[in-house]
Amino acid sequence: MTPWTLTAGIDAGTSAIKVAVVRSRGGTDGQVLATNLQRIRRRNVRDVIQGAFDDACREAKVTPKEFDYVASTGDADAVTFATGHFYGMTTHARGALHLVPGATAVIDIGALHARAIRMDARGKVLDHRMTSQCASGSGQFLENIARYLGVPIEDVGSVSLQSNRAEDVSSICAVLAETDVINLVSRGMSTADILRGIHLSIAGRLARLVRSAGASGTVALSGGLSQDAGLVAALRELLAQEQTKGRVKASVLEVQTNPSGALAGAIGAALVAGYRVEQFRAQGRTIGAAAVGVPS
Repeated sequence: MTPWTLTAGIDAGTSAIKVAVVRSRGGTDGQVLATNLQRIRRRNVRDVIQGAFDDACREAKVTPKEFDYVASTGDADAVTFATGHFYGMTTHARGALHLVPGATAVIDIGALHARAIRMDARGKVLDHRMTSQCASGSGQFLENIARYLGVPIEDVGSVSLQSNRAEDVSSICAVLAETDVINLVSRGMSTADILRGIHLSIAGRLARLVRSAGASGTVALSGGLSQDAGLVAALRELLAQEQTKGRVKASVLEVQTNPSGALAGAIGAALVAGYRVEQFRAQGRTIGAAAVGVPS
């Protein structure tokens, strides 16, 4: 019988560290035993990585030396004890497919940029598009706006959904959008309407990204903003309007989310690592995370 494989995926992002522990067999999807997400918040990044990894191990009831492979994704240099590193588009595609079976594309909304990734049924990346770092379609941009408006970032989505009329906000760049927000506040515009306008602005950029990547069918969301209900609603609204108005000839895009969307990169890294271990076994080679310095 094919032995079980125990892997960990560590997604080192700009604002948060995500860890997933996965048990699989035969290189196929397995069971996610534990996940952990910790904000960096001006702390030492390597300390946060160690803490998140240790917490995930405790939840999964495993020790570091039991892992067959520890995979990093995101900032490779930050994870000093990884067995190997996988590119972020690969891990988000694989993780999104695990979280939303049948997805043909994923929109990863990170702290500094957003990217649309089109993949096949195995999670292989077929095409992608990415915003620039200065674009107004990122998590950091929305967090800055929320801070200025005095709204906790976790409440932004629910406040946006209370809007009666969205205010127009620039979708060209973050600087112009922030200027628009300042002007709207000075004019006494509703916080809910401003946030709704921000969400529509971001959603417009995301819709263009996923269309330009040639996506069709089910689109999963990953990254920190994948659970923002206001943004999800705005994106679904814009994509539906495109179809209704007949301005887009492409197939209908259906946006789906998963509560673990922010962890897609870490889960995907662990799953790809499991496949890598099976490849080594098939070749008669061995590889173990303990041999490359995983701390005990």
